[in-house]
Amino acid sequence: MPVELWHDDARLHGVDAVILPGGFSYGDYLRCGAIARFAPVMGEIIPAAARGLPVLGICNGFQILCEAHLLPGALTRNVARRFINRDVRIRIETAASAWTSDYRVGQEITVVLKSGEGAYVADPATLAQLEANGQILARYVGGNPNGSLDDIAGVMSAAGTVAGLMPHPEHAIDPLTGPSADGLAFFSSVLRAVVPA
Repeated sequence: MPVELWHDDARLHGVDAVILPGGFSYGDYLRCGAIARFAPVMGEIIPAAARGLPVLGICNGFQILCEAHLLPGALTRNVARRFINRDVRIRIETAASAWTSDYRVGQEITVVLKSGEGAYVADPATLAQLEANGQILARYVGGNPNGSLDDIAGVMSAAGTVAGLMPHPEHAIDPLTGPSADGLAFFSSVLRAVVPA
């Protein structure tokens, strides 16, 4: 059963997984996710994630996870300095994540990208480590919309439980309301990870 967590919550109410959604936390006045990283609920999420709690950050949630150092790298302004709102193709790079196990490696899906600060950046050593350890979750295909290094659309922790994704899979769960149902497997994957068979 879904449980709504509030930024001011001092506990996680026994949840089995956490999704940090997109949006604009604190107006993104300082840096995207920089203030939200200090929200009381993050004081609970950070140690729980270290213990293996599956956490997915989508868009601003991805930015928050990077600011909290649960994921490496950072998200900066799009290279065109414009907000992007359009369907994009991404390729799933790993199925070794609590969030992507229902995908095939190399599977291309259509999801929605909505961001102004979505360009993933990291130093060369971090990029090499992500590649070597299989921590790149997804890459843009058919064009890099925001200037992310190595076409990175998402990354994950070494354990595969914490993941960040700039596009919005929740806007692609039913063709009636989105471009496809391609994003649904992010959520079915985590259900398999946390619900006993």
